[in-house]
Amino acid sequence: MSTDGGRLFSVQVGGWLAVFCSAFCFYLATAIIRWAESYVVIEAPYFVFARFFMGFCVVCLTMLLSRRRLHPRRYDLLLIRTISNTVAVFCFYKAVQVGSLAEANILNMTYPLFVALIAWFFIKEQRDGFVLLIVGVAFVGIWLILSPAEIGIKWENIWGLCSGISASLAMISLNLSRRYHDSHTILFFMFGLGALLVFVLFRESIFWPNRQELFFLFSCSAAGVLGQYLLTYGFLFVTAVEGSIISSSRILMAALLGPLLVGDPALTLTGWCGALLIFAANSALAYRKAHT
Repeated sequence: MSTDGGRLFSVQVGGWLAVFCSAFCFYLATAIIRWAESYVVIEAPYFVFARFFMGFCVVCLTMLLSRRRLHPRRYDLLLIRTISNTVAVFCFYKAVQVGSLAEANILNMTYPLFVALIAWFFIKEQRDGFVLLIVGVAFVGIWLILSPAEIGIKWENIWGLCSGISASLAMISLNLSRRYHDSHTILFFMFGLGALLVFVLFRESIFWPNRQELFFLFSCSAAGVLGQYLLTYGFLFVTAVEGSIISSSRILMAALLGPLLVGDPALTLTGWCGALLIFAANSALAYRKAHT
């Protein structure tokens, strides 16, 4: 292997590692929420507010050090991105608090399926029958997660499914917003307006924390913000297919680590089948998109 080839491979491996670490950070943030339940009483909106507030501070500091300026052009897209992302994170954290950590993470990772489904209905050029088949298989996986061995739906997991749906809208609005804005402008409004929106809607859940509460709030927020930056960095050096598949490893990570880290019940056989179907569907959609 030539020197240039070896350097390129090292950079690519670094990108893979960054994306994988981002998936672990996103999972770790939710595990911290569950660990906190044994020591403090903090509701999901406060964790969301803390994550957005820390993200806003990091973005402002980064812009200050790099002397970047905001360049907003389409406020409608920035607002849609902010609202959909805020709803997605809130539903995700709520799912973690009321249900299984593994199932919450798995259902949150259904967002690529809903992106493909929305694109199929609204973008004529993307009406691919094979994609619709993949989404159909994935929905079988979702059903196995929602109702693995019983007739009734596990209603606490509806929060996780809602996080996947709203995250798909957030991703679509992000792709549209990128046509007009740089990353710092998008993140500034997403974190800043998101924190303000949560504060206005859930003021009763936000209070001045003591040291123990601050520790859990800071740890959860740091893991989430670090995951966001690692994901952004990693995608600079990996293909979309590689990044999507590695990001989807959070599905398997959640299924494996839940019983070990937070004492959740292990997934049933049908639950594992559902997780694997969703992981396979995400990977197939990423591969299909890269080759069309």
